[in-house]
Amino acid sequence: MTETQAIEIVSEAIWIAARISAPILVTAIAVGVAVGLLQSVTQLQEQTLSFVPKFIAVGAVIVISGSWMIQQMVAYTIQLYDSIPGLLG
Repeated sequence: MTETQAIEIVSEAIWIAARISAPILVTAIAVGVAVGLLQSVTQLQEQTLSFVPKFIAVGAVIVISGSWMIQQMVAYTIQLYDSIPGLLG
């Protein structure tokens, strides 16, 4: 395996990780901003008010897009295993 092949494998793994984590991160950021705005408008500074909605929203996103995330990981793993003979020689 050459350096170029190793870099391609690592960069593809990073790209897959970014695509898989994007829905969760975007949801957490959007809910966090909305709750923060609500807290600043109503002057409620309750700690659980910011945690619980994010927890519920991220859980819902995982339930909704979990199968897609697993399909992406399985497809990359199969592709990686299929490329092993070509990498060895």
